[in-house]
Amino acid sequence: MLKQNRIKQNYTQEQLSELSGVDPRTILRIEKNQTIPKVDTYAKIVTALNMTNEEIGKHIREININLKKN
Repeated sequence: MLKQNRIKQNYTQEQLSELSGVDPRTILRIEKNQTIPKVDTYAKIVTALNMTNEEIGKHIREININLKKN
């Protein structure tokens, strides 16, 4: 979901990193579901992407589904 929002806004991972202040490697790991973001990290990313509450909720549900798979 984050990746789709990033791409929809024509941001590279590096550009999102600069906008959010989050390391680009962290953004990569989050997009690949390799890590669960800390609340402050997640807040920085969704703020930079101007995500709606609905989009944020959907992404959090996706994270929970991925957690149950592992």
